[in-house]
Amino acid sequence: MELYGKKVGFVLTGSFCTFKKTIPKMKELIEKEGADIIPIMSYNSYNLDTKFGKAKDFIKEIEDITGKEIIHTIQGAEPIGPKKMTDIMVVAPCSGNTMAKLALDIIDTPAVMACKSHLRNDRPLVIAPSTNNGLSGNAENIGKLLNRRNYYFVPFRQDNPITKPRSIVFDEDYLIKTIKFALDGEQISPILL
Repeated sequence: MELYGKKVGFVLTGSFCTFKKTIPKMKELIEKEGADIIPIMSYNSYNLDTKFGKAKDFIKEIEDITGKEIIHTIQGAEPIGPKKMTDIMVVAPCSGNTMAKLALDIIDTPAVMACKSHLRNDRPLVIAPSTNNGLSGNAENIGKLLNRRNYYFVPFRQDNPITKPRSIVFDEDYLIKTIKFALDGEQISPILL
């Protein structure tokens, strides 16, 4: 119960293929680590049905696990910083779109508003990248975020080097470890697996 009482903002963005490995980590954070999870979803993750599942089913599962309504609007996310609602913010999965917006300071979704609002308190933000263009167009944005204060990355690797040579995905086994390191102001390493 190393994270007992820690308020963890947990943001899901539109890399839907990782939801089935990400959502159980919320449960583990609560049940095994004692964390208090505040669930947040981007517009797309909250509203879109995909081949990986229906939005309403993911919403129900997350709200059942956390016992809280999901923050899914910019207005709902904005008070996170002023009210000091979170000790740490986690974006898992963090899509390439969300990383690009964070790198360029574009605040137009609940996900990026939650991050920016949280960061105003000089607290850690954990990024768990999952994107098909991490080793191409989004590599520059990852580099920018790696060099920013209070940003910490969950170790990641190529998703499938043969069929998706530019795709990267975080290793869910490192998610909770990364959170613990980030709370101590340290980047877990190696970042690249």
